[in-house]
Amino acid sequence: MRIVDIRERSIAISRYRDPAIPAGGLTTSIVALTTDVMRDGRPVIGYGFSSIGRFAQGGLIRERFAPRLLDAGAAIAAADGSNLDPLRGWSAMMRGEKPGGHGERCVAVGTLDMALWDATAKIADEPLSRFLAHVARPGRAPLRDLPVYAGGGYPYPGGDLALLSDEIRRLRDLGYTRAKIKIGAAPLAEDLRRIVAAMKLLPAEHLAVDAMNSYDRGSSLATASALAPHGLWWLEDICDPLDFETLAAVAAAYDGPIAAGEALFSAAEARLLDGYGGLRRDRDILLFDPVHCYGIPGYLRIIEHLTARGWPRSAFWPHGGHLFCLHVVSALGLGGAEVNPLCFAPFGGLADGTVPASGRVAPPQRPGIGFEGKADLHELLETLLDG
Repeated sequence: MRIVDIRERSIAISRYRDPAIPAGGLTTSIVALTTDVMRDGRPVIGYGFSSIGRFAQGGLIRERFAPRLLDAGAAIAAADGSNLDPLRGWSAMMRGEKPGGHGERCVAVGTLDMALWDATAKIADEPLSRFLAHVARPGRAPLRDLPVYAGGGYPYPGGDLALLSDEIRRLRDLGYTRAKIKIGAAPLAEDLRRIVAAMKLLPAEHLAVDAMNSYDRGSSLATASALAPHGLWWLEDICDPLDFETLAAVAAAYDGPIAAGEALFSAAEARLLDGYGGLRRDRDILLFDPVHCYGIPGYLRIIEHLTARGWPRSAFWPHGGHLFCLHVVSALGLGGAEVNPLCFAPFGGLADGTVPASGRVAPPQRPGIGFEGKADLHELLETLLDG
């Protein structure tokens, strides 16, 4: 049992529902991983992509990590030969890699790791949430009812407040009771107007704001002071992700929940955040992206370390906003998941016909991740098999 072909392509993605609005040139990698296992006359294929919010990793995937998976042959099969073993596959990809250098290779590895878990769960004929729960938490059933929130709220180049209000109305109509909007790209007074506009449609305690790591020490503290009276759900990604001194200063001055970790990519960086970032285990939120953290094996190392340090699993709300993260939250018993229903198409959002009920959803029950139940995304992924 082995992988016989891996294909990758880099494609553009947009932060907006309308892709004609300039979105900063973001890209992602899509991959198809073909196995030698046949079902209904077709090979079992695992699909993956580089999550969202960063850039494609085509060179690293094609030249470095995909060849290692292919060269591993049957060495990445499970001990009983009944399936592939994603953990062995991950070890094959990481063979010879030195510590450090997490900023790009972690995403390349995580992209292929997603496809590997998709293929393996399909071979097992189980949804990924159930399959991963067996592997990572034996004896514990996956969660079937997950809290979710809608990510989005990016600044519009024109008519921002009206368009932001329309977006939040649309999210609310889709069944989302919590949402996150962006701040930090404009003067504080303008961002406060965005927040007030959003709070007219959602309670403050259901509204999070994401500064996208844009503030220095002075503006971090000024923003925290200005936001404190509003009682927001959380304040996210305040300063440079490695500026733990500033983050700790904000945590000491701001009583509300702080969310961090989206732009940290390894267990080593998670240890630094926990040791020096001043975060409070009784209220703060951990946003590590499972794809950007070397995939599930890397993410499990982060959870293992931080829960041993006293962090509750409910503090983990992984960044990503797509179906893969729903399975990870379900399998690992985490706090909840982001969903991007109106941005980063076709990757964000839920399976076709799925809507939140009181802000909660279940992960897809198809074998694997369930991309086949999201027609626009599945159609795109299948183009990798053309020719």
